Amino acid sequence: MAALFAVVAMAGCSTSSFKQVQTWEGPEAQPGQVALLHKPGSVQIVSVNGQDMANYLTDDLELTYQLLPGQNTVVFTYKTIWAKQGVVDNGESKVHVVETDPQQVVINARAGESYHFVLPKAETRSEAERIRQNFQAKVVNEQDRQVAVSSEVVKQTPQLPTLPGAPQTAASATAGAAAGAATASPSATPAVPSAANNLPTLEGLKVLWERASTDEKKDFLRWAFQ
Repeated sequence: MAALFAVVAMAGCSTSSFKQVQTWEGPEAQPGQVALLHKPGSVQIVSVNGQDMANYLTDDLELTYQLLPGQNTVVFTYKTIWAKQGVVDNGESKVHVVETDPQQVVINARAGESYHFVLPKAETRSEAERIRQNFQAKVVNEQDRQVAVSSEVVKQTPQLPTLPGAPQTAASATAGAAAGAATASPSATPAVPSAANNLPTLEGLKVLWERASTDEKKDFLRWAFQ
């Protein structure tokens, strides 16, 4: 709840565009210390190195994610939207959504490099369905050289990269504590991802509101309108 108050206190200080999304817990990176992964609106980044990324109210945003140098495992889905033909019933969606199962790419990121997705394109909904069943995407660098190919998600303990110059023990302790907490309390509510702290005020509020409990929302509304 304190985090929600902190975001409210910063109202009026947001910018009109999204900042780059940090994908790790810890200090922010300096320019040139990280690689950048650009994703189109049709791609939804689910997690990076086991850390859940924020789910936005509008998920068709083009965003840039910062990756630490080293091996990064990025889990994502790919979605296309197709208009329904003819008349639809009242309350029925006017579109068909074709979305893949979660996929992953493993990117050996280098500081200062920039990457983007190369995705299969469909001309019709039936073609999109066929692509979904045998989906494969690529990630390329600025020279259009392939650096990763997507595959089905393989659950494993990620080898977390570290920010150059940051104390490695602190990063290891953070990862260990998170893993221990998940093991000891599987039903515990997950913490708000650090990505929410790197967004404009309004988008940060949306992320935090989605993750707040019913009691926290009531307490916040009482505070906001007192």
